[in-house]
Amino acid sequence: MRRFLVSSTACGVLTAGATIAAAVVLADIVARVITEPDERRLDRLLVPLSILLLLWTFRTLVTWQQGRLAQRGASAVIADLSHSVLTATTSLPPRQLAERRDDAAILVTRGLDGLRLYFTAYLPALLVAAILTPATVAVIAAYDWRSALIVSIALPLIPIFMILIGLTTSERSAAALRAMATLQSRLLDLVAGLPTLRALRRVGGSARRIAELGAAHRRSTMATLRIAFLSSLVLELLATLGVALVAVSVGLRLVYGEMTLTAGLTALLLAPEVFWPLRRVGAAFHAAQDGKAAADNAFRLVDTLPRPTGGRHEVTAVGATIDITAFDAAAEPGRVTVIAGPNGVGKSTLLQAILGLDEPAAGRIRIDGIDVADLDLPAWWTQVAWLAHRPAIIPGTVLQNLELFGPLADIETACQIACFDQVLADLPDGLATMLGSGGVGLSLGQRQRLGLARVLGSTAPVLLLDEPTAHLDAEAEDRVLHAITARAAAGATVIVVGHRAPVLAIGDCVLQMGGLVDV
Repeated sequence: MRRFLVSSTACGVLTAGATIAAAVVLADIVARVITEPDERRLDRLLVPLSILLLLWTFRTLVTWQQGRLAQRGASAVIADLSHSVLTATTSLPPRQLAERRDDAAILVTRGLDGLRLYFTAYLPALLVAAILTPATVAVIAAYDWRSALIVSIALPLIPIFMILIGLTTSERSAAALRAMATLQSRLLDLVAGLPTLRALRRVGGSARRIAELGAAHRRSTMATLRIAFLSSLVLELLATLGVALVAVSVGLRLVYGEMTLTAGLTALLLAPEVFWPLRRVGAAFHAAQDGKAAADNAFRLVDTLPRPTGGRHEVTAVGATIDITAFDAAAEPGRVTVIAGPNGVGKSTLLQAILGLDEPAAGRIRIDGIDVADLDLPAWWTQVAWLAHRPAIIPGTVLQNLELFGPLADIETACQIACFDQVLADLPDGLATMLGSGGVGLSLGQRQRLGLARVLGSTAPVLLLDEPTAHLDAEAEDRVLHAITARAAAGATVIVVGHRAPVLAIGDCVLQMGGLVDV
């Protein structure tokens, strides 16, 4: 950002110099043509015209370069902020992530894009105004102090009105961003539920609701635009009146011979340049407010989120014991540990704590004597296969989803032990079948089998399975449970969350969230 500001400031200085010099040269040319008939020949005006053309060309090139730098700076800052938001949000525990993901998604996909106008329009205009306006007033004063006095009196009115209007616009922009976040969250929920609503023949009501949400967002946007247009009208009116006062004063003094034509034309040509940068700042300010409000929200989001934890210790999961101190229990290699208990007691949270994704509700989790909080989590995750309560399925082919966490040793065998081979046989393109977001294209049971094939086909020495037989029929459940016990017999550390009798039956020990029962 500093490099962009320095470069943009340099471009602003050059632009201001070229603008003032071009106005002075043009005023001199016009005055010579009007007052000196001998100067009307092209050969006498060739040099000043060439200088004027060079100044205009130079100003155009500098303005183009400033816009180019602004685009690069904006892209870099937006990418950096988006990365910070994504990093901070995705480091949250799953439960907190579910609460914050909508806000983060809106900032990354739409909100921060508004910063582009802030960097490409508002900041360059602000720098030009800070340099060009005082320099122009100084040059006008050198030619005609009365005109300089007039513009100096009229000039402060523009910032005053900009501040008053800007305060209102800022509140409107923040409100519009909040409204957009709420509307987009509701819209996404409606779209995600469309398949279910379609099956229940309730799509008509959702279509009306989506239309209502779109109309509400349109009204919010138009309210902000109305203020922006009205503010532009006020700023243009003030600037026009300021230039008109200078023109009247110069005209009257020219009539009475109290000033030279060159001085009068120079003051007239430079007077708009005094007000133009501030008008541009005002217009760009309103255009950039949405992006600035989004940036403020991004900073607040990043600052309020907890910093990601994790240490640098590495552990070898093969043969390691997982100690759960809160229950005075240990999951040992070669045994199946089943975690049971009523819904909401924290079984899934305990698996997430073993992964280092969340803090345990009580006690500590130790892997081979090392606290999970001190582990190098990415290194630890490479040794763990985790089946969440809802398996993660991304838009892509079935094969890409099977190998989401790494290549499988034997895809065919993995699909067979998870009963996913029956699903593949019914899919139109087999492993190349495309799946939608969240597994659209598969039923709940088929998604569960895909997740099981991904986990049971991995070579990870630690398996964490959350309700692995949910949505499965009795035959598929027997086959999956047999595969789980086989992995434990081969030396893997297996922890299963479940409450069904067949799942409890395979446990070498059952942790009943309050006590340990040997089986």
